[in-house]
Amino acid sequence: MLFDRKNLSNQDLRSLYKALLVPRMIEEKMLVLLRQGKISKWFSGIGQEAIAVGATLALEKDEWIMPLHRNLGVFTSRQMPLSKLFMQWQGNKEGYSKGRERSFHFGSKEHHICGMISHLGPQLAIADGVALAYKLRKENKISLAFTGDGGTSEGDFHEALNVAAVWDLPVIFIIENNGYGLSTPTNEQYRCKNLIDKAKGYGMGGVQIDGNNILTVYDTIKGVRDYCIREQKPYIIECMTFRMRGHEEASGVKYVPPALFEEWAQKDPLTNYETYLLQQNVLTTDSIEAIKKEIRDYIESDLAEAYKAEALVPDSEEELNDVYAELSTVHHQPPFMAENKILGKDGLWTIDHGPSTELRFVDALKQGLHQSMKTHSNLVLMGQDIAEYGGAFKITEGFVQEFGKQRVRNTPLCESAIVGTALGLSLEGYKSMMEMQFGDFATVGFNQIVNNLAKIHYRWGQNADVVIRMPCGGGVGAGPFHSQTNEAWFTKVPGLKVVYPSTPHDAKGLLIAAINDPNPVIYFEHKALYRSVNGQVPEAPYEVEIGKAKLVHEGTGISIITYGMGVHWALEYQEQHKEVSLNILDLRTLLPLDYEAIETAVALTGKVLLLHEDSLIGGLGGEISAWISEHCFELLDAPVMRCAGMETPIPFNPDLEKNYMAKARLGGYINKLLKY
Repeated sequence: MLFDRKNLSNQDLRSLYKALLVPRMIEEKMLVLLRQGKISKWFSGIGQEAIAVGATLALEKDEWIMPLHRNLGVFTSRQMPLSKLFMQWQGNKEGYSKGRERSFHFGSKEHHICGMISHLGPQLAIADGVALAYKLRKENKISLAFTGDGGTSEGDFHEALNVAAVWDLPVIFIIENNGYGLSTPTNEQYRCKNLIDKAKGYGMGGVQIDGNNILTVYDTIKGVRDYCIREQKPYIIECMTFRMRGHEEASGVKYVPPALFEEWAQKDPLTNYETYLLQQNVLTTDSIEAIKKEIRDYIESDLAEAYKAEALVPDSEEELNDVYAELSTVHHQPPFMAENKILGKDGLWTIDHGPSTELRFVDALKQGLHQSMKTHSNLVLMGQDIAEYGGAFKITEGFVQEFGKQRVRNTPLCESAIVGTALGLSLEGYKSMMEMQFGDFATVGFNQIVNNLAKIHYRWGQNADVVIRMPCGGGVGAGPFHSQTNEAWFTKVPGLKVVYPSTPHDAKGLLIAAINDPNPVIYFEHKALYRSVNGQVPEAPYEVEIGKAKLVHEGTGISIITYGMGVHWALEYQEQHKEVSLNILDLRTLLPLDYEAIETAVALTGKVLLLHEDSLIGGLGGEISAWISEHCFELLDAPVMRCAGMETPIPFNPDLEKNYMAKARLGGYINKLLKY
């Protein structure tokens, strides 16, 4: 192994040695603790330390790194307190995730390290978002993300690299090629000669290096960092290395030919560098022993401190409170209208937000988004065709001329990467709105939404300030892949907020509230309402509180609890059947639900019909029905009933589509309830 010190001083070389030795000695101690049953799991990076250590030390301390589970050197090189790391690995509350995450599935904003999820690939797109934030602020910084040779087979790898290339983002992607993805060798992972060959396909630079040579790693990444900043472009580095232990300790290494261990033992990054420093008289055997003793004492001292941590006592209230980031009580200028209650003509109390104008649903959305762009200079819009074209439904038409292409960004067809990019922006204090073009397409970004956006605050206190707009619903003859109303997929995911307005007033107010909210909000908007529904909309910015339902029609016969298009079906039925007295509750927010309003609706009539366009089985109506049965049973005069879409995909033919819709069966359910 050839080492080239270049202009590094002896002190620099010693510092690199110590940084390389710390994770090795910690790992050796952890393996002992694992055998003693004092920790539950360990993913070893022995033999790969030079990559994590060299990469981290080559960056500035305030540049974000997205590590994986074999990158202990990232955490130690960022000087994270070892006692706190030990408490993390032992599952103590004083660790970085309050006992909620294991091994390296945690992050720290203070140290600019983003915790991974088990799906590996999503880390890469988060680096895109961070780099975009740097680029927007014109800061001379880069982000860095790790992946393994196995991870390069994931779609997230392709999407993240493609977005970084198309948007000219200053990101370094490091591939740790250690020969195996768990037990699958590289010859079963890809067919190109080298993984770095993929760089050309994305129009970016790339280099393959010896990942076991600490000086090569350090110098290469320093140089590539300068390139990424100077050229404002991404870069791939393939680090050749080997995993000297199993994927994790329980998996063993029987699948690895013994000769490979013998070969790579000769390339050990620590012993080779140590030999070089001895030859160069930078270290002596005595100084090496002194360094090892210092580190050993440091490990034992911090481990003893970690053992003092009190046993974790679950606090259910704290657990629930930590799922969501707290809302700020202060809004940016211009100020939002004061909420003055007034009594409407229908006898219902409403909120006065000042002068209003008659707007279509689509125009209310546009106005809310436009005012939010003016309110929040850090708000970035992303989506397919949203710039010059104005989006599939023209909601952002004209925005790019006013706010520029930096803030109104066309995206490649990379839904997963764009959700990840939105999260990365959030790490650097940006707000973002992603238009999913059609809510049906959320399936290809599902993992990022439900495992990254939703869980990140609970896991390590980082909020995801992201709104995903979901044009949805049938009634427009768009067929099975452009007509779903799939809110039930998301209402069971703690950490998300889900809203679904039915009127222009609520569309604007909920959108502004969603953008102001520091948590991830899935914002459903029914396409058939865009240009078919008008209503009075206040001209000034205002919020409709997330989590509050609205009584849209008061009656005493049957309570219909619904949202979205269902509200209009219920109101239309009431208009056509004056002899029936319907109490119609518009949920507006589906997560969290307004249980107080639901209970009030049940108590008022004793008969409840849950109405939604989504299919019956697994729909939100089933959850609400169960809650009513459990909490309001004494208030019921009849069984809770559900009227929903058929158990088929949504068909294209207009007659078939009408037959699918819950509206086709609404009268029958109402009559059935009236007979009780």
